[in-house]
Amino acid sequence: MKTIKSTLLLAIMATLCFNTTIAQNNDKLQAYTVHEDWVKPAMVMQYEKAATALVEKMKEHNIKSTSWLTTSTDNFRYLYVTPIENMAELDQNVFAPLQKKMGQEAFGELMSGFNPCYDKHGDYIIYMDKELTYMPNGITQKPEGENYRKFIYIYFSPKNTSKMRTAMKAVKDLFASKKSTNYYRIYQSGFGNMDSYYMVAIAAKDPIEMEQKSAANDKLLGEDAGPVFGRVLGLSLKFEEYTGNMRPKLAYSPKD
Repeated sequence: MKTIKSTLLLAIMATLCFNTTIAQNNDKLQAYTVHEDWVKPAMVMQYEKAATALVEKMKEHNIKSTSWLTTSTDNFRYLYVTPIENMAELDQNVFAPLQKKMGQEAFGELMSGFNPCYDKHGDYIIYMDKELTYMPNGITQKPEGENYRKFIYIYFSPKNTSKMRTAMKAVKDLFASKKSTNYYRIYQSGFGNMDSYYMVAIAAKDPIEMEQKSAANDKLLGEDAGPVFGRVLGLSLKFEEYTGNMRPKLAYSPKD
């Protein structure tokens, strides 16, 4: 019983800390909820049909309770990313207005189209770190004409959080000093993630441009990159890299 009470206390303290972080650091951090579906490869067409139908109904009724950007990766993960201001927003049923407009039976039928398409899905929070992000012309998640994405996950031990942040800041400083045009955004893991990681999101027009930009950037940074990236590598537990695309037709934003 004592262990259970201690666990509950720690969970409450963690929630309070996350609320404080969002409130106090909204000029440095932007929180997002992520809903992630791991879609069966054979069910991708049906899944996208269901996702498209949901977006169409949201638009038809101009539901204002939520919005999201959508990304699909090369390993059939679909990520729906929504900005939030505080943890209290997690208590809201964002589809309740749509359910009310459509009726419970019709809404249930709409959502049932997703059920056969995956065996694993879930929700978590990430934070865009504006101080570590390198986009000197202004931060945006949707660079014009650049829907192709590379996502690099850099995992590290929680005890090295401060050191890793310093190492990532040094990478940004190097890019800035060289006036690199290979821009990126940095997201850090938050509530609902078992692992500690930074995720680097890089945009390009297509895979060819991505490789061209990367090669040009490597040449630009030159030998100065070795020690800087070496510090990140030295603190890393593992790296994971995925590619994917932004999916504007599966995204949703209400009309004003």
